[in-house]
Amino acid sequence: MTPQTPRTHHWNGASYQTLLAAEDTGGSLSILLVAAPAHSGPPSHIHAAEDEVFFILDGSIDFQVGQDRFTCGPMQTAFVPRGVVHSFRTGPEGARGLGVMTPGGFEGFFAEMARSGLQLPQDLAAVRAIAARYGSHFTGPGLAQMGRQDA
Repeated sequence: MTPQTPRTHHWNGASYQTLLAAEDTGGSLSILLVAAPAHSGPPSHIHAAEDEVFFILDGSIDFQVGQDRFTCGPMQTAFVPRGVVHSFRTGPEGARGLGVMTPGGFEGFFAEMARSGLQLPQDLAAVRAIAARYGSHFTGPGLAQMGRQDA
C-alpha cells in the first residue's frame, strides 16, 4: 500500500485530519488526528457499527462511557465499544489525539460536516440527521453541553 495524503477538515472549532480512511484499508478501520479547543465535545451518542479508540497526545479529555466516567491525559487511551452511549469533553487546554474507528467509514461524517457549514448546538437537528446516515444516534446532551460542574 502506498502512503496516503492526509485530508484535513475543520468543523465546529476542531480540526479532523484523516490519516487513514476506510477506502485505504478495505473498510477495516480509519484513523484521524483530531485537535479540539477547550471544553468542547459532542452530545452523548451511540455508534451502531464502530468501536472507537482515543489515544491522547496533548491535553486531557473527560470521558463518559456507559456509566463509567474517567479522564485521560497524554499517552493514555480510552476504548468505546460500539453500541455504548458515550460522550467526552476536552480539558481547559483543549486536546489533540488520534481516533481509531473500526470498521472505518465514520470519517466521512466529519468531511460532510465541514462541507455543510453546520454548527452545534444551533444546527442540532440537521447534524443529527446526517449523523444517523453514518449509524450514529444522539441520545442527549454530552459532557461539554452539561458544563464544567458535571465533570
